[in-house]
Formats: sequence, structure tokens, C-alpha cells
Amino acid sequence: MKQQKALEGLKILDFTRVYSGPYCTMLLADLGAEVIKIEAPKKGDDTRMFAPIRQGESGYFLYLNRCKKSITLDLKQKKGKEIAKGLSQWADIVIENFSPGTMERLGLDYETIKKINPEIIYASISGFGQTGPYRNKAAYDAVAQAMGGWTALTGFPDTTPVRIGPAISDAATGVHAMAAILAAVIYKQKTGKGQYIDIAMMDTVFSMLENAVPIKTLMNENPSRIGNSNPSSAPYNLYPTKDSHIVIATANDVLFQKLSAVMGQPNLILQERFSTNPNRKAHEKELNQIIESWTRQHTNEEIEQMLDAVKVPVASLKTVAQLVDDPQIANRNMLITLEHPVVGNVQFPGNPLKLQQTPPQPNQRAPLLGEHTDEILKNILHYSHEEIQHFKKNQII
Repeated sequence: MKQQKALEGLKILDFTRVYSGPYCTMLLADLGAEVIKIEAPKKGDDTRMFAPIRQGESGYFLYLNRCKKSITLDLKQKKGKEIAKGLSQWADIVIENFSPGTMERLGLDYETIKKINPEIIYASISGFGQTGPYRNKAAYDAVAQAMGGWTALTGFPDTTPVRIGPAISDAATGVHAMAAILAAVIYKQKTGKGQYIDIAMMDTVFSMLENAVPIKTLMNENPSRIGNSNPSSAPYNLYPTKDSHIVIATANDVLFQKLSAVMGQPNLILQERFSTNPNRKAHEKELNQIIESWTRQHTNEEIEQMLDAVKVPVASLKTVAQLVDDPQIANRNMLITLEHPVVGNVQFPGNPLKLQQTPPQPNQRAPLLGEHTDEILKNILHYSHEEIQHFKKNQII
């Protein structure tokens, strides 16, 4: 029996490229939405040329665009716009992540599309949103991290601030966009009304600063970089071991008492300087030296076994090379294999959304550039073979 898909029947017209938008539409496609990705003829999404590249195919693109169909359209030509508008009538949702104003200049903005599809849900993803003084500022992940506050808080006090490794502001923005889109879908089911959605990377980053903002607004203190430690808990850090490094995180007195017992120093908590979280934080440097002298005597495996046994949060530092062979990743289906006609079998991260009745099904490879152009024009918009050939001759597709 065919497994049901949560978003089966939901039709999405995808004008997105690079990361934030494609990540959003990938998650929706994994859940069963039909996603048609519009790409520029010849070139396509910029990420088709992003590393890593093997045999001319980008692993970056292949990961973020699985389970989608690709149609090429020259949106600067009148007929290209007309075809896009036709697909907007077919769609339940339009998603784009061009710079603010671009879709308006193309004649494909929300107000225009709403006139031909009054119930459309239209989501715009951008660096700084559709309003405000930064509206027209260009943005990539590094820009959003820096302007949203993450970079200033990442790294050690005596070194240069650093960007968080992966482009996490893009991914987080994509997830927030997905949540907003699904909220709009539910609202439409109740009322029959579509709506416009404006999601910004800077907004997303700022909203995820955790306790940094109330540290400033409540305590009038400006948060600063603290390396691997925690702004309010200790011990909570990365410690050297016999063979690598390990994270030990205790956020309350009970966990610290358990850690102290495993270390063979159960009376540490009886010392006033270590008796409470605020006191431990005030004397964190001394406490870290005590813990480090213990961790250096053991391997990661030994420490994990001891602390896992008493439920103290602990984690060995894992590399990507280790993760692709990790049993937990395998058990959770977080590494999937997709067959591609050019590069063969390739492994990618799976979908982290685990639904009992309607699990994601990331089982279709990313499309070749324009692979579904003829199919979409013929089956959805009912153009004839002759018309499609005419479009190709005039480089509309």
C-alpha cells in the first residue's frame, strides 16, 4: 500500500535559489508537496556551480533540490512572464527569495499574482525583509550572521569573532519560512483566504539570540564572546582529553553533583564557591582547571561511559567523517542515498522531521536543468508540441 504524504496535493511554484529558499522548498517537497522550480535557461540556479562538483554536477545543488521538478524560463521575456503567471494560477503557494523589488520589476510580485489567483499564499524570503532601512542591502549567510548578532557572540574573548561554520542563518530562515507557510495553509483552509509572507534572515538570526537580548535589556549588560562556555551555567565547556576533546554540560546543581561524584570529588559542591550555578560561574576558571585535570587522564570513550551512566550531558567532538558512519545517524535515517544519472549514487543528509503516519520521503533526486520543462508546459499549461518548440527556438525556455 502506498504511504500517504502529509502535504500531498499542495502545489508550490518555487522561484528560490541558493540556500534559504531551496532548503524551505526541499523540506516541503520531502513531505509530499509538488514543487516546480523555475530556473534561468542555460545557467539555472547559481548553486549548480557551487562546490563540491563532480562530473559537472554540484553536490550543493543536488542536496537542496531533491524531490522537485525543474522548468527553465526567461522571466525577462514577455512570454516567459506569461508562462510563470500561468503556473501561478496552478499553484497554491509561490515562494521567492530574490532581492526586494525584483519580483515587482518582473511583474510577478504578490499584488500582481493575487489578481490572477486571489487565494494565493505568497512567501518572500530575503536578507532584511521587504521593509526597513536595510531593505535593499545584499545578503548572504555571513552578512546575516554578522548583522543579526551571532558573529559578535561566537569565538573567544581574545580572538577575532567568527562566523558559525555552516550557513545556519539560511537554514534557520528556511525553517521559519516553512512554519509561516504551513500556518498560512491552515488559515486558508479555515477561511479560504491566502496571504503574503515576509521572512528575513536578520529577523531570524536576531530571534535566535537566546538569552543575549534579555542580558542587555533586563540587566543592562552587553553580552560578549565566551568561547565554548555558557553565559549562565558552569561547568559547561569543551575540555581536552587523552585523545581528543569532549563537551561536558551541567546546567543545575544536581548535574554538577553527579559530575563531581564521577570525578571522585563529591565534596566540591560543599565549597561555597561551587555551591550554586551563579557561584560556579563566578569561579569558572578555577572550576574548569579542576575538571580539565580530570578529563586529561581519560579517553573520550571512558568519560562518555562514566557520565552517560549517570545522565550527565556529555559529547565527544565528532567530525563529518565520523558522522557519516555514526550509528545514531543511521538509525534515524539521517543519511540517505539517491541515484543520479551523471554522478551515480550520492549520500545526503536526510529529513529531520519524523512523522509517524506521514513521514517525509526524500527519495527523488534533484532535477537536471529544465528536465521537466516539456512535461510541465504540456500537462499543466496545455501548450502544444509546436508551441513548446517555438519557445525553445526563441530561448524562452
